[in-house]
Amino acid sequence: PGTGARSETGAGNVFNVPLREDDGTDEFRAAFREAVLPPLEAFRPDLVIISAGFDAHHRDPLGGLNLTEADFDWATGQLLEVASRHAGDRLVSLLEGGYDLQGLGRSVASHVKRLMIG
Repeated sequence: PGTGARSETGAGNVFNVPLREDDGTDEFRAAFREAVLPPLEAFRPDLVIISAGFDAHHRDPLGGLNLTEADFDWATGQLLEVASRHAGDRLVSLLEGGYDLQGLGRSVASHVKRLMIG
């Protein structure tokens, strides 16, 4: 929370997509479809690495967003599709943040279930 300004681009390989406080499913999915997936598809990764943070969950006291387990499931599915098209299904997921244990547990379960079923 509080990091990831659109102007922070690294060496041209960082795409931050800031959302407004209280944004939820519609805003998140639109931003993901419009600002995350196109450069990822253009890059054609050999490996997809997910930094799986869940502090955007609506129960989280720090994130300020209103995402649900279904949103994390959906995003995971989108990244699995990219990995299938470009990376021979190679995908690694690393657990990052989430500060409400109930929201974190549910979100991680949804994410891992999607990883398992594809």
